[in-house]
Amino acid sequence: MHAKMKKDAFPIKGFREGLLITLSEGDWSKVLNSLLKQIDDRQAFFEGAQVAIDVNERSLSAAEVSKLRSLLADRQVTLFALLSRSAATETVAETLGLSTHKSVLKQSSKDLPRALYDGENALLIRKTLRSGVSVKFNGSVIVEGDVNPGAEILAGGSIYVWGTLRGNAQAGLQDLRNAVIVALDLQSSNLCIADTHYQESKLKIKIKKRAEIAFLDGDALKIMDWDQYKRLE
Repeated sequence: MHAKMKKDAFPIKGFREGLLITLSEGDWSKVLNSLLKQIDDRQAFFEGAQVAIDVNERSLSAAEVSKLRSLLADRQVTLFALLSRSAATETVAETLGLSTHKSVLKQSSKDLPRALYDGENALLIRKTLRSGVSVKFNGSVIVEGDVNPGAEILAGGSIYVWGTLRGNAQAGLQDLRNAVIVALDLQSSNLCIADTHYQESKLKIKIKKRAEIAFLDGDALKIMDWDQYKRLE
């Protein structure tokens, strides 16, 4: 089931204004239902997102575009652009106040996907960061992978690593003292939040791997098991 959902999922790319979803050809009602299912299956990811949808050469009526926008709005997703190689579809989109200009989607090949975190833009990286890689972003950074020794993340917001963090992680660069650093396996001692560096050694033997969180407690940067930290909130 998981493999099928992944195979049928429409590709998503991030850019400065939000998310770009490219739909496949085929019966519009089936394509629409597949899109809605993809959003429903990843509700936490899409909630609050602004999206541009590329329908390729498909010709859509005003009623179909209005329904699409309404169904997305019901899921807390804002449709702000509709891209199409069909002049009729672009005319409908413009009439409904949607952007159709592909210039807003220009991005370099080095751009990384963006997600949404807590209503703000966040950088989502779906790969392991290897030695020599440096990621700098003024918001929060989410890594679906490991951060190897010699790699670094410099974030204006928080840092979340859904893997092993062994590299350098600096969060809250603009003196955001409530920023945190979270990792499923936190092995790095090169941690910093705002202007506070971690002073103790992380070279310890873990009996069992647990997610951990680094946070500021007064003027000290502390590390605690995630479950224990959540119980204190």
